[in-house]
Amino acid sequence: MTAANAPRDRYNAVWIIFFILGLGTLLPWNFFMTATMYFTSRLKDPQTSGEHNLTSNVTVVTGDRNVLESKFNNVMTLCAMVPLLIFTCLNSFIHQRIPQKLRISGSLSVIFVVFLITAVLVKVEMEPLPFFTLTMIKIICINSFGAILQGSLFGLAGMLPASYTTPIMSGQGLAGTFAAFSMICALASGSELQDSAFGYFITACVVILLAIVSYLALPKMEFFQYYSESNGSRSSTDEENKMDLLKPEGEAEKRPVLSLTDEASRPAVSVFGIFKQIWVMALSVCFVFTITIGVFPAVTVDVKTTVVEGGSSWNIYFIPVSCFLLFNVMDWAGRSLTAVCMWPGKNSIWLPILVVARLVFVPLFMFCNVQPRSLPVAFAHDAWYIVFMILFSFSNGYLASLCMCFGPKKVSQHEAETAGAIMAFFLSLGLAVGAALSFAFRAMI
Repeated sequence: MTAANAPRDRYNAVWIIFFILGLGTLLPWNFFMTATMYFTSRLKDPQTSGEHNLTSNVTVVTGDRNVLESKFNNVMTLCAMVPLLIFTCLNSFIHQRIPQKLRISGSLSVIFVVFLITAVLVKVEMEPLPFFTLTMIKIICINSFGAILQGSLFGLAGMLPASYTTPIMSGQGLAGTFAAFSMICALASGSELQDSAFGYFITACVVILLAIVSYLALPKMEFFQYYSESNGSRSSTDEENKMDLLKPEGEAEKRPVLSLTDEASRPAVSVFGIFKQIWVMALSVCFVFTITIGVFPAVTVDVKTTVVEGGSSWNIYFIPVSCFLLFNVMDWAGRSLTAVCMWPGKNSIWLPILVVARLVFVPLFMFCNVQPRSLPVAFAHDAWYIVFMILFSFSNGYLASLCMCFGPKKVSQHEAETAGAIMAFFLSLGLAVGAALSFAFRAMI
């Protein structure tokens, strides 16, 4: 089989399915992250809690926050990124021993159940400490299964043309934009905090259900079948390959897929050998997300506007718009640009140089008007913060997407799935390291 003989992706159906699956991988995490006002409102001391709406919670001053409230963002990020790293690592080594359908559809199903529970708990009264603990357990759960889902998807996309990694990255970018936009709509409506949070989580459930249906439709696509067969992958379920062991040798050889014995021998030979070929891309995507998660949202969410008085509506919308929405829109734009432009090339020295240059964003954000602080403020005006956020988020999306597209293309076709899983592991490693560094970055201010 050759690429010239490949069938067309009719109606871009496979591209759209990968986009929806990319959306489903990060939507849960983004809905938890952008709903921090809801979570922190339920962590208030009993004597200061009561009926709150979104508007009132935005203006709570730092001095009134207890320990659970003040550390929520840091602990939430750490509880999300460490399981993401661990389970992505496990997926890199065991992805060929667990059926693909079980890994992807099973992970989506578990995430759906966790969000359904989260939506129900919105209506259940709980003490701050048990609520904090349960929330962190749910975050650990969705990111553990999200890691398996993400690693499996990048491995799957690695078997298709390079452009089919882009819809996953673009879908992940839209997940944040969608969550941020939902939060802003809730702010504008002035609805009760509980009602808004319930809507957040039910919306996430609907999108995850859509992702499950989309994945189940993927094996029926002729375009996907062609590439899965030509790469020696299992096109529908791994159980079909296991049945080859029970068939006569001649009959089993008629199928274009690898036998279970052949696949089982690949990881031991290929994982570290493949890493030697893609280590520049792997370390680059790791560094990109280390810098990003190191300051977003732990540092950027505490920046205060200096343009208007405290009673203005801009004071309410400043962080939702300038931090969450702006980051996610520009990150999505950066990820999506790789569909039409892939500069620098996969062997260019400029790619790692641009990745390392993003280190400058750490001091730039630290010297914005982050409150409370002990350092002097160098960039007080809101415009500085907004410009930094545009460059920061766009470079994150574009450079990360380039690395994830190029990684699987630096190895041979039959190694592409493993290369995609390794790239996903280093992406998660960057997230985990960034989460750990976020404590230090925030403490330094």
